[in-house]
Amino acid sequence: MLAMFATMASFYVAGRLWQDAENRVYLIKELDRRTGQGQSAISVDDTLKVAKCRYQHKRLAALEMELAAARHEGFDGSYSSKTNGTNTRKKLMVVIGIITEFERKNNRDVIRRSWLPTGPALKKLEEEKGVLVRFVIGRSANRGDSFDRAIDDENRHTKDIMILDNHIEAPEEYPKKTKLFFTHAADTWDAEFYAKVKDDVYVNIDALGAMLATHLDKPRVYIGCMKSGEVFSQS
Repeated sequence: MLAMFATMASFYVAGRLWQDAENRVYLIKELDRRTGQGQSAISVDDTLKVAKCRYQHKRLAALEMELAAARHEGFDGSYSSKTNGTNTRKKLMVVIGIITEFERKNNRDVIRRSWLPTGPALKKLEEEKGVLVRFVIGRSANRGDSFDRAIDDENRHTKDIMILDNHIEAPEEYPKKTKLFFTHAADTWDAEFYAKVKDDVYVNIDALGAMLATHLDKPRVYIGCMKSGEVFSQS
């Protein structure tokens, strides 16, 4: 199946026009309130950040309500794995790739301290909930340098990094990196969904599992930010 947030996850949803309209109304009210109190108007950037946070909070609340409803109907957060034909590999619910970079170890550590388990709990997440999570990174242009050695050392300790040996880390190669992740993940693990997030995204695993479970009866699903407007085909 195709991705979740590529089947996935910065929790973008349909209804973009409604969201934009709501944000405009909020911006007007916030600016009016501040100027009416004698305060200097806040910047557009700051206000947009506030509006985005409000939207994400509402989306998270909606997902938690969906999770509560699913639990009421018997969903327990676990995933019953199965085999696929003659393939003896367990079928996972979702493989999540966290796209990261060499210099963003702090982001990775924050994720490990928040929503991503470490050590034996990481394996337990895979076995009990059918959720496999890996940080995704390529190699340095100067193969074998301090960046490569550092990521190898980190992975030996955490065992939660997917290193794409055939990908060179560079900003302009980001789309290729995502494509390589999905290819590698689909070749390596049998899962219902394959998902991509960035290393500044915090995932509610249970809410995600409950939401994905509602799409298991559909043959092909793409959940995420659909690009609108012109599609550029030239490299």
